[in-house]
Amino acid sequence: MTLFERWHLDRQLFSALLLLSVASLVVLYSASGESLHFALSDAARLLAGFLVMIAVAQIPPDTYKRWSLPIFVGAVAVLALVLVLGVVRFGARRWIAVGPLSIQPSEFMKLSVPMMLAWFFSRYHMPPRWLQLMGATLILLVPVLLIAKEPDLGTALIVLLSGVIVFFLAGMGWRVIGLVVALGLAAAPLLWAHMHHYQRQRIFILFHPEADPLGAGYHAIQAMIAVGSGGLFGQGWLQSSQAHLHFLPDSTTDFAFAVFCQEFGFFGNVALLGLYLFIVYRGLRIAFAAQDTYARLLAGTLSILFFFDVFINMGMVAGILPVVGVPLPLLSYGGTSLIIIMAGLGVLMSIHSHRRLVS
Repeated sequence: MTLFERWHLDRQLFSALLLLSVASLVVLYSASGESLHFALSDAARLLAGFLVMIAVAQIPPDTYKRWSLPIFVGAVAVLALVLVLGVVRFGARRWIAVGPLSIQPSEFMKLSVPMMLAWFFSRYHMPPRWLQLMGATLILLVPVLLIAKEPDLGTALIVLLSGVIVFFLAGMGWRVIGLVVALGLAAAPLLWAHMHHYQRQRIFILFHPEADPLGAGYHAIQAMIAVGSGGLFGQGWLQSSQAHLHFLPDSTTDFAFAVFCQEFGFFGNVALLGLYLFIVYRGLRIAFAAQDTYARLLAGTLSILFFFDVFINMGMVAGILPVVGVPLPLLSYGGTSLIIIMAGLGVLMSIHSHRRLVS
């Protein structure tokens, strides 16, 4: 038995994550102005994430299945507590202070919602019927509305997307999908009316960032300059003018990918994207090989959701999606979001390594 098998780890997935972690250290050292202290802080967070992933991988999927409902109820309760006792930053109440740390409970819903819906659907025959879909929709809307109330529209949409992915993998028919899309389009004016001014501004800026180049469009313009100036081969490591001259805000968090683009260029981006796609591919292979409905739904959802996290951040940096504050998995400097991503990857490894032999 190899070390990976003993610790219930997938060798290929683990190796890809290590490469991404090295890329994170390289990019964030440059983006932080060559700050060794910041790089060590990032290394400590990545180490914590790997330890969480390894710990989560030791727990069999059946245990997650039994605890899906209590975990979801607890996560929703903490989410509701945020609206009362949460810390206000930048006009939003999204964090809870735990000693010197600040925790963002909405990030936990990216894992607990897929677990809850996978458990809910696994109790019935597939594909789900209308009554089951209605019940699952009510389960999904509770955390989505609580997160939107903070307000955190970006995370609310990600959590909503995670639920939609579970619905789709559970076998929701195309007629139902068409009806959901139609209802979503019909509700768009109502959603627009309840959006905050800065959220509407983000959508306007998506199409006309030059309309407010020093205000709402500043992030998008500077990110596109960084991406475009990288060319084919990039300007070289530690040579990102947008980051070092402080033109690019949030260069270590939401816009770390822009720094990567400027320093490593098109071919570096291809290599990075290939690494992300391999992780998604490996996750889907684990989902296909899972031996029960709960494990298949959960593994498939976590894999596809990981892809959308990557797509949304890269699309935001490239100027084809609004700026919604979604970090690039593992590459961006993160706290709660990094831990939740690594926990989700640990669940994938658990599903892969705890498969039972069947005749």
